[in-house]
Amino acid sequence: MSHNDTVPLYQSSQSDIDEIENMMSEGFQSGPGTVLPARPPSPIRPSIPVTSSPFVQSNLPPLPPPSSSSVAQKVTPAVPVPPPSGNFGSSSSEGGKTMGFGSPPNTLTEPVWDTVKRDLSRIVSNLKLVVFPNPNREDPGKALRDWDLWGPFFFIVFLGLTLSWSASVKKSEVFAVAFALLAAGAVILTLNVLLLGGHIIFFQSLSLLGYCLFPLDVGAVICMLKDNVILKMVVVCVTLAWSSWAAYPFMSAAVNPRRKALALYPVFLMYVSVGFLIIAID
Repeated sequence: MSHNDTVPLYQSSQSDIDEIENMMSEGFQSGPGTVLPARPPSPIRPSIPVTSSPFVQSNLPPLPPPSSSSVAQKVTPAVPVPPPSGNFGSSSSEGGKTMGFGSPPNTLTEPVWDTVKRDLSRIVSNLKLVVFPNPNREDPGKALRDWDLWGPFFFIVFLGLTLSWSASVKKSEVFAVAFALLAAGAVILTLNVLLLGGHIIFFQSLSLLGYCLFPLDVGAVICMLKDNVILKMVVVCVTLAWSSWAAYPFMSAAVNPRRKALALYPVFLMYVSVGFLIIAID
């Protein structure tokens, strides 16, 4: 490129060059201007000591040595707090008592004799609550809260065996008829109460009807020992009234007062049938 050759500039570039030249000329004409003061130096920052040890030495005074009393307080074990004397959240029964919070004891690993004693105690307790006079008869929920089926099963089998022993012939058929009548009758009576709108548990009703057979069991034993028709009739009438009296408060409280007769009549009818078997079998 020769000296005479020129490169055309754009308008914006030419204006920028002109502005720079004007600023330079104004600076020379005005002379030395005021110089701005320099920035003050930064304050000296404290340096962090660097050491090869991971622990930094402290200027605090050392701690005093521990006294013997403080050492004794640290070594002394805590005294266990005794449990409260009240039976909070305890559920007890006649056979086995479970007191305090937590799950009940495991009965799968206990001896067989302990299980038998607990079941027998429960049967005796429920028998007292159902058959014999007691203040809890007015509240059926409290009277048979801890219900079971071992007691009713025993009373049904015992009554069937007693009737079969009293019979002179066909003892097995007598036992089968008595067992079927009592077992099927208890189920039917329970369904009758539930269909009438009764507020009672199915197995609780079976347990109640089975325990109410205890007076008839006693009457069957007496009639087996004394072969007298008049004595049999008297004994059966007394035990029949006893069984009906035992079942009345529970069955009547389970249904609507307007349907009380519909719930009690089938129960009385089944007990009358059992009493007729006791008198008729010779």
